[in-house]
Amino acid sequence: MFSLLIKIIFVFCFILFALIIIMLFKAKENRLTKHTLLFDEFPKSFDTFRIFFISDIHRRTISKKMLEMVPDSINLVVIGGDLTEAGVPFQKVEKNLNVLKKIAPIYFVLGNNDYEVGKDKLEYLLTKHGVTILNNSSATITSNTGEKLILLGVEDMSEDRDRLDITLDHLPEGDFRLLISHNPDIYHKLKKADNISLILSGHTHGGQIRIFGLGLYEKGKLHNLKKASLLISNGYGTSGIPLRLGAPAEAHFIQLKHTSLHNE
Repeated sequence: MFSLLIKIIFVFCFILFALIIIMLFKAKENRLTKHTLLFDEFPKSFDTFRIFFISDIHRRTISKKMLEMVPDSINLVVIGGDLTEAGVPFQKVEKNLNVLKKIAPIYFVLGNNDYEVGKDKLEYLLTKHGVTILNNSSATITSNTGEKLILLGVEDMSEDRDRLDITLDHLPEGDFRLLISHNPDIYHKLKKADNISLILSGHTHGGQIRIFGLGLYEKGKLHNLKKASLLISNGYGTSGIPLRLGAPAEAHFIQLKHTSLHNE
């Protein structure tokens, strides 16, 4: 009996060790999820608008393999929060910013972990690298015919830092609105009258570790909801322990088009 128990413990430990090794490798994967999103209200004059969206980098260094997957002619890069966290050297953050700004201009919103390194210090670093920080504010991108794509960004929802009301104040009517929020729960604060077409978010890591399909959060995906389309990313890095299972690390290549241009 004692010998059998020892064998069972040995097998269990071996399986656990193998699983941890697998999860360590899964946490370092590079996956570019591609989306072509069609909207009746998207300005035709932009033709196809291309976004590289990455969220929840945390302690990871963006790999050369991931960068090689990113297509040419990206219009902008969106960092959806948790660029860093406590204990990450600013040199690593700068290294990630240096590779991202080679792709396209960067737009950024704060995530809950970003505050751990000091909001003012992080924003100084971002500004030094030419990053547009959307702290309850907006930025407008204008096509060559004068049509507008409006990027809105809110601070993280922790401690009620988000102020969607301020972000929406004085925005022009009739333009395409894209909201960036680290936490996808911002959707519940939206009104249909806000005319936001798309939300980009992360935060949940897709549960990060899913056992038999179950996790703390739903696996990231695109949700076509009544008030807006909501893209929730699994994120590129990990929080807490550097392990993943069943919620692949990812970044996103997003193409925005007017519905009528789908087959062109």
